[in-house]
Amino acid sequence: MKSKVYWLLIINLILFSCHQEMTSTSPPPNIIYVLADDLGYGDLGAFNPSGKIKTPHLDQMAQQGMKFTDAHTSSSVCTPTRYGILTGRYNWRSPLKRGVLSGTSKALIPQDRTTVASFLKSNGYETAFIGKWHLGWNWAVKDTVFRNIPIKDHEIFEKIDFSKTVSHNPNDLGFDYAYGHCGSLDMPPYVYVENGNITAPVEMITGREGDYHWWREGPTANDFDHQRVTPHLFDKAEDFVTKMAAKQKPFFLYLPLPSPHTPILPTKEWAGKSGLNPYADFVMQIDDRVGRLNALLEQLDIAENTVVIFTSDNGCSPEAKFDVLTKKGHDPSGIFRGHKADIFEGGHRVPFIVKWPKKIEAGTISDKIICTTDLLATCADIMDKVLLDNEGEDSFSMLPVFTKETEKNHLRSFTIHHSINGSFAIRKGDYKFIFCRGSGGWSFPRPGKKEAEDLPEFQLYNLKNDPEEMINLYGKLPKIENELIALFKAAIQEGRTTAGLAQKNYSSHFSSRPWEPLAVFENK
Repeated sequence: MKSKVYWLLIINLILFSCHQEMTSTSPPPNIIYVLADDLGYGDLGAFNPSGKIKTPHLDQMAQQGMKFTDAHTSSSVCTPTRYGILTGRYNWRSPLKRGVLSGTSKALIPQDRTTVASFLKSNGYETAFIGKWHLGWNWAVKDTVFRNIPIKDHEIFEKIDFSKTVSHNPNDLGFDYAYGHCGSLDMPPYVYVENGNITAPVEMITGREGDYHWWREGPTANDFDHQRVTPHLFDKAEDFVTKMAAKQKPFFLYLPLPSPHTPILPTKEWAGKSGLNPYADFVMQIDDRVGRLNALLEQLDIAENTVVIFTSDNGCSPEAKFDVLTKKGHDPSGIFRGHKADIFEGGHRVPFIVKWPKKIEAGTISDKIICTTDLLATCADIMDKVLLDNEGEDSFSMLPVFTKETEKNHLRSFTIHHSINGSFAIRKGDYKFIFCRGSGGWSFPRPGKKEAEDLPEFQLYNLKNDPEEMINLYGKLPKIENELIALFKAAIQEGRTTAGLAQKNYSSHFSSRPWEPLAVFENK
């Protein structure tokens, strides 16, 4: 009997060892991160059943994977969120403490900082960026005198040497292949840069006015057609995916779209399709192209082990014309207050879908709080790697949330939010504590305006009972307020929110105003 038990144990150990070996040698997944620009939480049917924009392909993607109902960007505007996605670090730890970069801004991410791309590249992935960068890069200039002197956009255009290689570009931050444009499509110069080189002569000055389709006047390359940018980038992405499937090598594709941000320019095929307005048409066009990308993965027989993430960089912009849309029964922010730029939920709560057939059960929904800074830690977890103390300081792995059996291991306990003017909020559980008066952004009540002067200095909301953020509880729950203030102070002072050695925040190099995030508590 003892002998039988002994051999059963041996067999079990062998089987376990084989399982471990199979698990460890299983191919790592491909990863595609699709980032819409200024798409609201309420713009997708999967997140807003009462919405009027038809998004069948993204709704199907949510049905085939997992949708997160409490996902947030690290900022309520473009550049900061992109910084957080790639570095796993809150944007306000960088020199950019408020606002966004322009099309001529210098590179924001230091070359020695680990990014999702550099991490995955070092672990055997082929990496690609295709889309809107908006993190700065260093244009070549005609006169070396101007290299270290701040120059206004309209002055620097004459100094840029478009025949020379762009330095400190995405290739220097871990991307094997990089193709895209510098900033938003309303920010000149309007050129494509491929692996550091401008793809066509810059021989035009273009600009446009209009409610939906405006862009600032500036230098434009001969191959740059604003209306064709979004479909062109999807075409490039599909080409890359097809090549990678043939190589049978794991890949990471970062696909940050310039749409539906202004200029709102759906192609002729999609103009008027929504019956709402051009913004809604543009959203439908994006939905169609994401559907085509997912179909391509199926066609190439790589869908099963490909992680596809779809989200937005912040809430919907008022440029979408909320008044027009709401009259027709559609609210881009859904039930949430505010929009792009705001500290309110509409500024930073976004649709977030993850499809990974090999790992994620179809049709699952998660109410766990996640942040767009979480990609780096998730990739490290997938690779069974440990990040260094100076990597992904605010990144928590989403991998445990992908299955019910492991979701209890999810480590994110609180999240810090940030608005366009540098206002902060902290969220833990049901409570969100806002450290400013008003919206912190563009919606009513606007910061610095009379409408905000007589409001309480802080705002505390119970999002479970009051998701619309209408009932300010500030001053009524001192225990909760003190806990959240203490967490926020520690996050600032420690330079991180994950476990590890303390790190330094960068000082501000983009503003003459001092960065003093804890000054609001001086009398507390």
